[in-house]
Amino acid sequence: MHPKPIQKLIDIFVKFPTVGPRTAGRFVFYLLSLPQEELADLAESIKDLKKQVSICSSCFNPFEKIDDYGICQICRGPKRDKALLCIIEKEADLIALEKTKRYQGLYFILGGLIEPLKKGGEQNIRIDELKNRLEKDKDIKEIVLAINPTIEGEATISYLTKIIKEISPQMKITRLGRGLPQGGEMEYADEETLSSALESRR
Repeated sequence: MHPKPIQKLIDIFVKFPTVGPRTAGRFVFYLLSLPQEELADLAESIKDLKKQVSICSSCFNPFEKIDDYGICQICRGPKRDKALLCIIEKEADLIALEKTKRYQGLYFILGGLIEPLKKGGEQNIRIDELKNRLEKDKDIKEIVLAINPTIEGEATISYLTKIIKEISPQMKITRLGRGLPQGGEMEYADEETLSSALESRR
């Protein structure tokens, strides 16, 4: 059995996505090997995270607090296409799409996917916030469902299509085309593959 301070940190790390007890243990023992100064820097960075980073009230993208705006630089960018909204699962997908430099519209981060075998799986996503955005933003003419083609992703796409059509029956809904393999993750796709998927959206 680990000493209480070690076990406490392991229990915290296990809550991180994809981190199991063994990996969490390796993290903690690595931290123990660091000089006190590096540990202090790490602790200070974690403490400042919430102070220095805001979550965009429009797309939910984290951004650095450099002014008093409540929305991120992408959402208030004068050259962004306000008629195009790309719905994605997570922040890493936004970064991947931005790297292609082929997409110039706006985003909405769901914050998760629907688990089709779990009752109330739609609670994993920001569905109320999305409904509110679609009802208020009349500039949107096309919605791109840029969601990973997994079982959960397909369930989410079906659910979102139904919700969007209820709010705006005439809305054009597209999804990424050929290029992204079945079951693949946008986060790990190269820029050329993502560019192809964007250009062949249907």
